[in-house]
Amino acid sequence: MQTAGRVSVSKQVLILGGYGNFGKLISIALAKAHIPIIISGRHANRAEQLASEISAAYAGAQVEAASFDVAAELDANLKKYHPAVVINTCGPFQTADYSVAQACIRNQSHYIDLADAREFVNGITSLNTPAKANDVIVISGASTVPGLSSAVMEKYKDRFKVIESLTYGISPGAKAPRGLATTQGILTYLGKPLKPVRGQTHPRYGWQDLYRQNYPQLGKRWMANIDIPDLDIFPEKYGIQSIRFSAGMESSILHLSMWALSWLVRLGLPINLSAHARGLLSLSSAFDWTGTADGGMHMIIKGKTPQGEDLILQWFLIAKNADGPQIPCVPAILLTKKILAGELRSSGAYTCTGWITLDECLRELKDFSIREYVY
Repeated sequence: MQTAGRVSVSKQVLILGGYGNFGKLISIALAKAHIPIIISGRHANRAEQLASEISAAYAGAQVEAASFDVAAELDANLKKYHPAVVINTCGPFQTADYSVAQACIRNQSHYIDLADAREFVNGITSLNTPAKANDVIVISGASTVPGLSSAVMEKYKDRFKVIESLTYGISPGAKAPRGLATTQGILTYLGKPLKPVRGQTHPRYGWQDLYRQNYPQLGKRWMANIDIPDLDIFPEKYGIQSIRFSAGMESSILHLSMWALSWLVRLGLPINLSAHARGLLSLSSAFDWTGTADGGMHMIIKGKTPQGEDLILQWFLIAKNADGPQIPCVPAILLTKKILAGELRSSGAYTCTGWITLDECLRELKDFSIREYVY
């Protein structure tokens, strides 16, 4: 088996979108761990400002700033910096191709992204042959899903002989930071039919099939259909008979407004909501006062134990004080550390399932206002 620790003179990590919502948190975490980083983006002043802030806040931090257009200038900058690892935070991945990952492979830099787009993540294995030939590792979906969600499944799967259903989702706080790319991604399929999944008894549409989920410490939140890579991966990997993933907004006004918009799309009105993502995101900020900075994730697993008894396992992760955005950053942070330490042994292209453990994730989050509940 090949070692995915190809040898680069550089130990630097290039973070694409390094001053964005998630990129900034990843940059800080890696710099605190004394990993040399390059914060990149289109706006030089923003990259340089964050680099200066990190250098001032953390003694010994090795931080550079770079400004370039990923679409036109990535190859040249990979040749210039020779990063050991590239972390791609530049969504929305629902409309992206694999050009960034392919450039990393050509230049023998390991590649990690935070994609949660169903087709994008599941299609990453098409790069397996060139990734192996260049002795690099390519991992897509190093985020809440499927990165963290698969870590939860790996920890608890052996309690079940049969998993009959998995119902799970996320609900960020109204005052927690919201990214443009995430908003654009959801709007691409709002009100549109979603690809069928195992156990589905009726057509599903984006941001429909409303229900209320009760969270520890948070109370009830509205939830609605979201399209993610797990819906294809988990039934195959864990034998799940029925699976459903949803997301929700803390503000009932915003959540139900999105639901109403989804019906306009479903009924055939010719509106391109993703083109208005920036305006809708700004508008949503006007409702921050209706909620909190607290969010949650839930996974409800139902099935049979090896002894044939019914079992319902309820797992929750509750984030307070606007610390929720730390959660989707953790898989990429952990994978980067593992690659640089030579701990990941297989070159090739993979979805982010089974690469990190739940305990590793919780340790990475221990300094934040984030707590796990299991029932």
